[in-house]
Amino acid sequence: MPGASPLVLLAAGGTGGHLFPAESLAVVLNKRGATVDLATDVRAAHFEFPAREVHLIPSATVRGRDPISLARTALMLGRGTLKAWSVIGRIRPAVVVGFGGYPTVPPLIAASWRNVPTVLHEQNGVMGRANRLLAARVTAIATGFRVLDKVDDSVRAKLTFTGNPVRPLVIEASKVPYHPLNADGTLRLLVFGGSQGARVMSEIVPAAVEKLDAALRARLHIVQQARPEDIDSVSAHYDKLGVAHTCAPFFSDLPVRMAAAHLVISRSGASTVAELSAIGRPGILVPLPHALDQDQLANAGVLQDAGGAIRIVQAEFTPERLAREIAGLAADSSRLSVMAQAAKAAGTVDAAERLADLVLKIAGGSV
Repeated sequence: MPGASPLVLLAAGGTGGHLFPAESLAVVLNKRGATVDLATDVRAAHFEFPAREVHLIPSATVRGRDPISLARTALMLGRGTLKAWSVIGRIRPAVVVGFGGYPTVPPLIAASWRNVPTVLHEQNGVMGRANRLLAARVTAIATGFRVLDKVDDSVRAKLTFTGNPVRPLVIEASKVPYHPLNADGTLRLLVFGGSQGARVMSEIVPAAVEKLDAALRARLHIVQQARPEDIDSVSAHYDKLGVAHTCAPFFSDLPVRMAAAHLVISRSGASTVAELSAIGRPGILVPLPHALDQDQLANAGVLQDAGGAIRIVQAEFTPERLAREIAGLAADSSRLSVMAQAAKAAGTVDAAERLADLVLKIAGGSV
């Protein structure tokens, strides 16, 4: 009903990679007068989310392929679907929006059974297994990247590019222009890898810095996220080399630090690539190698093809290779500036607004 305040049920698994885009959408929907509920799993029970009500839905991820593991997963997903059926029948949302991963499967299946319109957001450059399972059932599919692999031709008509919603802190950081590297000025590196990737950064980056020319090492200022057990060894390595550095297990202001960097070395999760391109900074991206769908490889490939990043698969991410890349970029500051511009051009700062437009259209009208 035009002019009415629709209830939007967001479904997102309890990890930051899924919750942060959902949170960004919730903020926009709330501003537009919509009411937002969240369906999630127990991992997000204590996450502060801008929703009227949070519904905990049982879920499970397919991990083992043996019959017992598959049966256990199917049973949990079945329980979750029954719970979601009940919740959706009670709150009667105008639309259900899923953000990928198996925790979104029960709410979206239940919504399709109740003939409630559905939107699926695929944040990666390749469609994940859970989303492929749901794609034929949903009303519309929003994409984080303009190019999306592993999509069946039968559902391509449902695709709408929106980009990946980014946090308000990222939007603020995106307003900071890239400051070109001066020939003899400080080269600011930001290094992070998330919970799954920090160890390889701690092993490779300090060893690569050691291989750089002493004059270039003297120009470096490195901000590096490292796991608590790695911080002392990483800091000691940089101390030995006389390299200015800041190391911590977590940076709450990571987008601000990204904006201050000349070069970012990181994994290539969807949120990382979205933030890197929204802010517009050159990257050396090392995809997580063991992901079943190779989503990080696809994400990094999109930004590399746009000219904003260098992708290095982990098998080739050696101290020697990284040292060559850093030295080459330091010697050609104009290339860094061009990469920054290309990354920025690939970014979508207004992705949450674009996704809200689609969600409200599917719900039955704009507010």
